[in-house]
Amino acid sequence: MKPSWLVPISILTALVGLWEIGSRISGLPAFILPAPSQILRVSVVHAPQLLPHAGVTLLEIVAGIALALAVAVPLAVVMFARPSLEKALAPFLVASQAIPVFALAPLLVVWLGYGIASKVLMAAVIIFFPITVSLLEGFKSCDHAYRVLFRLMGASFWQALRRLYWPWALPYFFSGLRVGVSVATIGAIIGEWVGAQQGLGYLMIQSNARLKTDWVFAAILWLSLMGLALWHAVGWLEHRYLAWKAPSDQSSLGGTI
Repeated sequence: MKPSWLVPISILTALVGLWEIGSRISGLPAFILPAPSQILRVSVVHAPQLLPHAGVTLLEIVAGIALALAVAVPLAVVMFARPSLEKALAPFLVASQAIPVFALAPLLVVWLGYGIASKVLMAAVIIFFPITVSLLEGFKSCDHAYRVLFRLMGASFWQALRRLYWPWALPYFFSGLRVGVSVATIGAIIGEWVGAQQGLGYLMIQSNARLKTDWVFAAILWLSLMGLALWHAVGWLEHRYLAWKAPSDQSSLGGTI
């Protein structure tokens, strides 16, 4: 059986190869479509210039994830404990995602300034919704027979939450967290586009204004690698804390990588 990573690596290699050949044959200027080899050269040779910006963006993303978890987990628990509160808050949760992030970014920059705070909040706004919804759905999906058993044993809500509901909802939680980290870069980058003094989004705007398209693609490459690293980090945590889960129960995207 072929390794699971062989097919995507082969597809990526083929696409990059076609891109390289096409950019050389077409004769397009580098400021319109640089070749992958040029993008890779910029990413490696100019890594000392890219690394500080990547570090700022990564800090914004990780802080946004932490803030989203700090809000999403207690909110999901409270809504599960009080269904009436879930009905009251559901429209606000949906509205928080219906508002375009580009509409929020300028306001947050005005309110919180050009520093890291506005970018962290932007990332958290995008991340917390899938985590909240997935965790809440995990709590609600708990088997009714187990709920009755815990009630008959005299367990309080918090005891049942710790011993039953939370372990039951962990697969849902990690699924939501995977979705969250996969879109975490969006909030941080949009915040940097609107107003920032450092970060990969800031670097992309500055490079684009100077027609340094290869630097723009290099920043995108670094962002992609950061996103993949976060995805695999969640996969590692899922594998560690869901070791009891049967491999057949895990989907190709939700399972351990």
